[in-house]
Amino acid sequence: MPTPLKRNPDPVLEASHEHRHEHLHHGAHSDNVDIVYAHDDHIERPVSPLDEASAQRRSFVEEHTYPVDMKHNDSADLEKGMHITSSNELSVREADMSSKKSKWKLRTLFIKYRLYVHIFVWAFFTAWWISIVAQDKWRHEWLVPTLIYICIFIRMVTFHVKASYVLYFPRIIWNWYLENIHTRIPEVLRLPLGGLITVAVILIGTFCTPATPQSTHADRAISFFGCVVAIFGLFITSRNWRIIKWQTVIVGMLLQYLIALFVLRTKAGYDIFNFISTMARYLLGFAEEGVAFVTNEETASLSMFFFSVLPAIMFFIAFVQMLYYWGFIQWIVVKFAYAFFWAMKVSGAEAVVAAASPFIGQGESAILIRPFIPHLTRAEIHQIMCSGFATIAGSVLVAYIGMGINPQALISSCVMSIPASLATSKLRYPETEETLTAGRIVVPDDEEDQAVNAFHAFSNGAWMGLKIAGAIIANMVCIIAIVALIDALLGYFGHFWNINNPPLSLAMILGYILYPVAFLLGAPFDELYPIAKLLATKFIQNEFVAYAQLMTMELSPRGTLLATYALCGFANLGSVGNQIGVLSQIAPDRSGDIATVAFSALITGYISTLTSAAVAGMTMADVSHFSASAS
Repeated sequence: MPTPLKRNPDPVLEASHEHRHEHLHHGAHSDNVDIVYAHDDHIERPVSPLDEASAQRRSFVEEHTYPVDMKHNDSADLEKGMHITSSNELSVREADMSSKKSKWKLRTLFIKYRLYVHIFVWAFFTAWWISIVAQDKWRHEWLVPTLIYICIFIRMVTFHVKASYVLYFPRIIWNWYLENIHTRIPEVLRLPLGGLITVAVILIGTFCTPATPQSTHADRAISFFGCVVAIFGLFITSRNWRIIKWQTVIVGMLLQYLIALFVLRTKAGYDIFNFISTMARYLLGFAEEGVAFVTNEETASLSMFFFSVLPAIMFFIAFVQMLYYWGFIQWIVVKFAYAFFWAMKVSGAEAVVAAASPFIGQGESAILIRPFIPHLTRAEIHQIMCSGFATIAGSVLVAYIGMGINPQALISSCVMSIPASLATSKLRYPETEETLTAGRIVVPDDEEDQAVNAFHAFSNGAWMGLKIAGAIIANMVCIIAIVALIDALLGYFGHFWNINNPPLSLAMILGYILYPVAFLLGAPFDELYPIAKLLATKFIQNEFVAYAQLMTMELSPRGTLLATYALCGFANLGSVGNQIGVLSQIAPDRSGDIATVAFSALITGYISTLTSAAVAGMTMADVSHFSASAS
């Protein structure tokens, strides 16, 4: 008799339960979440230990969530040990059951007529797209509407047709041509050849474009050399350089460069990211309406941080929570994660967190894989923290746009940091253990604090936004105050060394230490120290303070753009405590491992952001339309 398959004791990690169970709080799209399995059947998956507390809690809930029969609550029921609720509890339960029934009716009605709803949506956007192309007034802006229409059309089709059928011809091209060429190359030559092709693409793309006053060939050469120094520095300080997975590094650096090339050299790339940034700027206007209602229009129009930035953060977080309830955020994250998982051969947990970090932030992205965090390897913990340090969240992205920072540079830097953080982390801290999510992408459902509808999710998001805005204020006040205290002490001692104008400060000391870093970014020679001091301020305090100082400086367009890219990340000392606190709260037993890799992840994430700035220095040409006024 064959031996029965060993089942995973944790239902969340059971392969057959991964996003296939039904949730009343999810929309219909949540049934179509992609789960990807790589061709690695020879790998034996480790089984996670049973969480006894969770098992007992689930057993208790299962025993006590069946509806009570109102007609049979008598003494016989008491003898059987059944729970009799009070009249108030029964009325609440009846109301809850009736709301669920009405919700099921709406869901059943939607499922019945879903085809007609999708046809209506497709017809509406088809008419919208045709009206744009047909009018001379709007025809020149055809690119972004066409991409939006293609995405909506494909999504409507994939609701009723398997995605494999839609991707049939691309898959044939990949399997018959590219994969065929790949298999014919000897295995020992694949990585060296891939590295040579990557270097060739970077050199050709960097130096074949005509030079401009703001981007000479010498400037680009320095930026290229800066990337080489960063990679070499991570290599020689690697935890185990002999087992580095070079495919992850090569593909990560290539994707980072191609994204920068697309944004900074092509009109299509600029138009797409300009459209995204324009939509983000509109959020500021919507938040101003709320501020004007609470205060007045004059106060809402002030450029003060409290009245312009914080309300935008609160509104954005509430809006994202509503999108999260509908499943849109999960859908986007899974698609991004699949692309990086497939191309860079990282684990599913790493791909999900790296893809989610630019959208929802460093702490919230880790919550997406909450069930897996107690079972992550040290390298995975390092990667998750590195992704959080290397980029910024969508909430503060809106805040920086409100401060006047160039939005295209901010958004493209966030996207570039996804492959860059994966590459640099695997270079610094390569994987030495077997990962639980090797070969698959899955975003488990989080049953805690679920909203009952979109309005509930929006309300929860508003409250979360208020807490985050309060945390930002508290952190900024306290960090700036403690740095001012340290600067006062340094100024006192520096006074006796005749260092008075400017006085000795922490940013001054670290600015001189980071002076070579500013040079390796390719910054103009007369702006090296101001940019190095900004890098120091970002690391000691945070990017909020550094961006505020950047807006008061008179730098060249090249120096401003390089500084914008270099400051776009959460790699500062204050964020270390934030990440350790969030991850340790989710997995208390792993707090030691989390604290051990935290500082390494901080430096690696900082280097990842700096490489994005250096790549921008290699690819920028005409940067006049990237000025703050143009944005």
